[in-house]
Amino acid sequence: MPGMTTTPDRNRVQLPGISSRAYEHPADRSALVALRKLSGFDTVLKQMSGLVSERRLRLMHLASAVRVSETQFRSIYDMGRDAAYTLDLHRIPEIYIQQDPQVQAKAIGFDDPFIVVTTGLLNLMDEEEQRFVIGHETAHILSGHAVYRTMLDILTRLATRVAWIPLGYIGLRAIVAGLEEWYRKSELSSDRGGLLTSQNPEAAKRALMKLAGGAYTHEMNIEAFLEQYQEYDTAGDLRDGFLKVLNLLGTTHPFAVVRVAELDKWQRSGQYDRIIGGDYPRREDDANARVTEEIKAAAESYRASWSQSQDPFIGVLRDVAEGAVNAGERIFNRFSRRDG
Repeated sequence: MPGMTTTPDRNRVQLPGISSRAYEHPADRSALVALRKLSGFDTVLKQMSGLVSERRLRLMHLASAVRVSETQFRSIYDMGRDAAYTLDLHRIPEIYIQQDPQVQAKAIGFDDPFIVVTTGLLNLMDEEEQRFVIGHETAHILSGHAVYRTMLDILTRLATRVAWIPLGYIGLRAIVAGLEEWYRKSELSSDRGGLLTSQNPEAAKRALMKLAGGAYTHEMNIEAFLEQYQEYDTAGDLRDGFLKVLNLLGTTHPFAVVRVAELDKWQRSGQYDRIIGGDYPRREDDANARVTEEIKAAAESYRASWSQSQDPFIGVLRDVAEGAVNAGERIFNRFSRRDG
């Protein structure tokens, strides 16, 4: 199955040489640009996680799941081919279908990543929604998200081992909480990537809405779901805002109502149309991306989010958060000379 991409089965706009920076959330993009500047960092992580583990996982899926091809799950195979074509990947990732009632899809691996989709997801979503999901996972692969996801997994396991050391555990939990926030932003990035590959905004939002309400799309309405997000964002009082923060602890994915609202906001901003129209950063220029500029963009993104939020708890924390952002900018500015 691996090989050069081929022409898709229906007309979609291809995005030649597109950089993952085109669709990444600013907080996700800044972290990835910083990691790419750290020579050898991914090598260290590979050694920590163990390449044998990655090979073991692939062998496990080869033995216990169904690998899609031109003769097995042909429609899913076509979706994987189309997603690789649209994002201009030179290799079509392998896709495995796993018998599991849970609704789940994931991208696994460093050097030769592959995608796993559960039967629960296939049963829940129609073909256009599945196409969005395959595109979402392909976007994870193009972004190289496995690097920091592995780091999160390592630190989470380490935190459980040192839980009996109060200060050590608190410090690690703070790092893990930061990585979980990073992870959540990577999901928003890949939602955008999934939309770019499927090029069907309604199906993309519908797929995310199904994560909340199941297959009953005839009983759901996207506009009403977006109104539901407005109520969630507004919260009730300080107690509700605090409880929302607590609800995020230990989570790696944004809540469904947030994902639909964020994707809708990104599409309405005009960025989706600009990219489809050919206005996007190219992969060949990734090496010239500056860490300090990306950090500033991430900070501005958070500031905009805080200013737009009607959550009263966010208002209380805004000054503290603003101070943290400013401190982070100063730290990275000190290293700006290294950012050539």
